[in-house]
This record gives sequence, C-alpha cells and structure tokens, in this order.
Amino acid sequence: MARIVILGAGISGHTTARYLGKWVGKKHQIIVVSPNSKWNWIPSNIWVGVGEMTERQVTFELAPIYKKINVDFRQAKALSINPEGDAEHASPFVTVEYTEMSRAGQTEAIEYDYLVNATGPKLNFGATPGLGPEGGHTVSVCTPGHALEANSQLQKNIEAMKAGEERTFVIGTGHGMCTCQGAAFEYIYNVDHALREAGVRERARLVWISNEYELGDFGMGGVHITRGGYVTNGKVFAESLMVERGMEWITRAHITKIEPGKIHYELLDGTYHELDFDFSMLIPPFSGVGLKAFDKSGADITDQIFAPNGFMKVDADYAPKPFEEWSKADWPRTYQTPKYKNMFAIGIAFAPPHPISKVMKSPNGTQISPTPPRTGMPSASIGKAVAESLRDMLKGAPEPTHSASMGEMGAACLASTGSDIFNGTAATMTVFPVVPDYETYPEYGRDMNLTFGEIGLAGHWMKYILHHVFIYQAKLRPGWSILPD
Repeated sequence: MARIVILGAGISGHTTARYLGKWVGKKHQIIVVSPNSKWNWIPSNIWVGVGEMTERQVTFELAPIYKKINVDFRQAKALSINPEGDAEHASPFVTVEYTEMSRAGQTEAIEYDYLVNATGPKLNFGATPGLGPEGGHTVSVCTPGHALEANSQLQKNIEAMKAGEERTFVIGTGHGMCTCQGAAFEYIYNVDHALREAGVRERARLVWISNEYELGDFGMGGVHITRGGYVTNGKVFAESLMVERGMEWITRAHITKIEPGKIHYELLDGTYHELDFDFSMLIPPFSGVGLKAFDKSGADITDQIFAPNGFMKVDADYAPKPFEEWSKADWPRTYQTPKYKNMFAIGIAFAPPHPISKVMKSPNGTQISPTPPRTGMPSASIGKAVAESLRDMLKGAPEPTHSASMGEMGAACLASTGSDIFNGTAATMTVFPVVPDYETYPEYGRDMNLTFGEIGLAGHWMKYILHHVFIYQAKLRPGWSILPD
C-alpha cells in the first residue's frame, strides 16, 4: 500500500483528492492536509462581498466529504518537506502543524510515497504597507471572512449615501506584480450593481486601478476575442463595459502604500500620485506559503526545490530568456519536480517559468506588470491530470502519463456584473490556449474560433448554475465524476 499526501484542499488539491479517492482510495492511503476545515468555492466570494450570498452557501466541511472516498483529512498546515528522509525517517516526509482546536500547535512528520503540493498562495498583503483587512485600510474578497467584512463596509457606505453623502470606491490590484485581476474586475461590477439597486449610484465615484498595461490584459498578455462575428481586443471589450457604467480607470499602476482614506501609487512612466477613497477592495499579490525543504543530512535545500517567490519548481524551462523567446514550450506539462520524481506541484503552488504578459518596469526600477493567472479551470485541469498520472504510476507506470500544459488548454471566465435572476448580467469570455501559441496561431496567438466574449443575462444564469454544479461536484454528490471540472 502506497501513501499519497496532498498538501492543500483548494480547487486543485481537492480535485486531485477526489479523483484519487475514487480510483485508488480502497487500495492506497490518501491523506489531505489543509489548515482550513472547510472547502471554499472562491469565485462566489464575490457575491458574499456584496451581500448576495452567505458564507454557508460558498463553503462546506471537508472531513465528512473525504470519508466517502476513504481519504484521511488532517486539519494542519505544512511546514517543511524532507524529500530524502533523515536520520530518523527512512522515507520522505512532510512536517505539519495542526490547526484544529483539539491538537492546535502539535507537529507531526507524515511519511509519503508521493507528495502533491497544492498549498496555493500566501495572500501577501504585507508587500504593500496598509494593504488588506488585517491591520490595513482596504477590504478583500479572497476568503469568506474577508468577503463578509467587505460587504459590511459596503453596506455602511450605502447607508451614508442614502443619507445624501457622496462616496469614492476604488477597486483593483494592490501591488505592481499582482495576479487575479479577474476577481477585482468582477467585484467592481457587482458593487456598481449593488449601488444601482440601492438607488445611490449617482452619489458614487467608481475607480478601477490595476497593474495591467491596458484594460483587459488579465495577466494573459491581453487577448483578442470574437464578438458578434468580428474580432476585437480585450481592451475595447473591457473599456466598453466601464464606459457604459460610468466607471473611471487607472492602469499601469503600482500601489506603494495606503493610508486611511488615501492610496499612494506609482505609474509606469515613473510619476507618483494619490487617490482619496472611502471604500477600497484591492487584491494582494501572491507568494508561496513559505514551505522549507531539507536533504537527508538536514541541510536547507529550499532554494533548490522552490523559486525565489516560494512556488515549487516543476518540469518547466526556468532559464532566463528575453520576452521575444518566450514560448508555450516553457510551461510545465506533468508538474513533476525535476529531482524528486515522487513530488508534484499543482494549481497556484507551481512556479511559472515566466509571466505571460511582458515584464514592464518604471524608470524607478519598479516592476508594474501582472503575474500569470493559474486559478479556476487551469487549476482543476492540472489537478485531474496529476491524479490520472499518479493512478497509473501506482499501477507501475514509470513516469507521468497525463499532461495539462497551459499552452494547450483553454479557460472560461464568467464574471457577473450583477446578481439578479432577471436583471443580472455576466461577461462571458473563453480563451484558448491560456498561454499564447504564436507558432500555431501566428496572428493572435490563440484560436479565434474558441476565444470569444459576450455579455448578457444568459451568462449570469450560466454562472449561477455553475456555482451550484461545482459545489454539487465538490461535495461528491451522485454522478459527480461525470460533470466537467
């Protein structure tokens, strides 16, 4: 019997766990380690952040779900990895610290035959002074708790506006190297919708601020889309949405610090500016969770296993090269680590070989350009591919049997612009592939038959339906494995 340890139970880790539980859970031991007892469908935190959903609607307890498929759940956070074992342990092991109430603070070494790092990101609010809800001056929708607080602050501002006051709302990214612009993009439209529903939109100034070179970059180097039978670019698509709703936007921005009611930022041209606000939701930059690694003698080998940003190195080409030489071939396919063939990193936990958008720096040397997105559909696809490879390796396959390169997979994004069964809308966008492939698609880098964007009520219905479908699937309800990931 082999032991597979999965660190993390987000979209990618939970995907790997549920498939392995279904396929090999009765023959092999599967352990999932996560510091949180609940699973969270993160895309719907947006609706929690405007009061359209409750925390209960976007979360559920993990332990009872894993019992269905013989998966051992440990509520703990991973601290370090010893991929060669040590003097005390002949097998590789990971050291964890329990976070559940009854065992809080206790540590344990869990030996493994295969390790899957799906720890996701650290929300690095500390990268920008004053950023974030914990000791900072902005709100967040990155967790259910953050989203609840965001809605509380939003409602207070709405009440003030109903009393005749005017308010400035600033939403976007809180650092020059952020990813996940899509979450902030979706949130600003939901705030706009909430203000209109409350009858106070005319008293609000809505400002979008981000590190994108142009609107619609989304960390994917921009995108051309087919819309209404013609090709347009993401910039026009995104700008039209904002113009229609009376929003302002600031791009090419790195926020340097945030004080109560005031945002300080630098632009790509090197100039510095200030922006007053009453309410601000800014996505933080991501980094690795801080895992350490040690060899058999106890020497620190963290820099061999992880990139400087804390994400784990996998089968990607990390050699520095100019932007003009970046290729889809640089991106990982199997997510197996180069030196330790029994370790994988999936979802946000793997280190990208380089951004997708071109790296840009201000005259002051500040990098102001998005880092690559790896959330949602890519995370699920990668998680399933690694589960398939592990299933086959447990049966004797000498190497991974399945791949999920972001240069060969598409992604769909449904960004609601207001949650209402009759008046709600959503911007629907599909991209194929995520990483541009100019060898196959020399004009735009993507297949224009599979890359398109629309906005309308149908998209909102689809997003609402998918919310329930994905939670149904994640809860392992009957027929879950035949549903799309």
